[in-house]
Amino acid sequence: MAMLMNLAGMSVALYVLVVAAAWLGQRHLMYVPDPTRVAPASAGLRGVDELVLETPDGSRLIAWRTSAVEGQPFILYLHGNAGNLASRADRFQRYQAQGLGLAMLSWRGYGGSTGRPSEANNVADARLAYDTLVASGVRPEDIVVYGESLGSGVAIQLVAERKVAALVLDAPYTSIVDVALLSYPYLPVRPLLIDRYESDRHIKQVRVPVLVLHGERDAVIPVRMGKALHEMVPGPKKLVLFPDGGHVDLDDYGAVAVVMRWLGEVFRAGVGRGA
Repeated sequence: MAMLMNLAGMSVALYVLVVAAAWLGQRHLMYVPDPTRVAPASAGLRGVDELVLETPDGSRLIAWRTSAVEGQPFILYLHGNAGNLASRADRFQRYQAQGLGLAMLSWRGYGGSTGRPSEANNVADARLAYDTLVASGVRPEDIVVYGESLGSGVAIQLVAERKVAALVLDAPYTSIVDVALLSYPYLPVRPLLIDRYESDRHIKQVRVPVLVLHGERDAVIPVRMGKALHEMVPGPKKLVLFPDGGHVDLDDYGAVAVVMRWLGEVFRAGVGRGA
């Protein structure tokens, strides 16, 4: 009996240590940055400027920007939890080739940006990027916010409080709490998580047209979360599923063409361009 009690005590102590380690290291698990700063030209892009945005608390954010062809909307792109801007150069180039304006923000700690990422920082930095675009002359009614994976949660919060034309959500989730529960069902995730990205709560404040893209073979964020979030959108919405799509490969299955067709529908309907 004493041996069983000792084993039980050791098991409890070990579990407490695991929980403590998870709590202390949760942002290292959530954010997987590549800090390498790559110039747009070095990533194979032409006609793209690198900008440095100064945050109120002293961080420096790297962003890539290209202008829109006259009459085309402007995408503010908020990326996922891994890699850097150079990881998205191919996608940047695809939308640039369509004539869209595009600004892609590098989160703190990613791709030359200083500081550390967190939900509060990412949302504040997305606001800064938006406000910088508007101050430079881009009209709010021409801005389309595109949120990729982790960035979808930031995009939803931004659109809930800023005027834009439309929102694209690529591999979105209901909340990071729900995502974490899939990977760590043995941990008390709900009380542990600091950065929660509760998209299911914030989406209720979004009133612009929303396009949800999701791969049915997504092994990171299950397609059921994209479907569930789509159902929660209170305004105009469209869900496009890619049967063979995974988590970061939807462009290989025609996602850019889907987005372009949808934007054409949205703007013809008079949502943007000051209508």
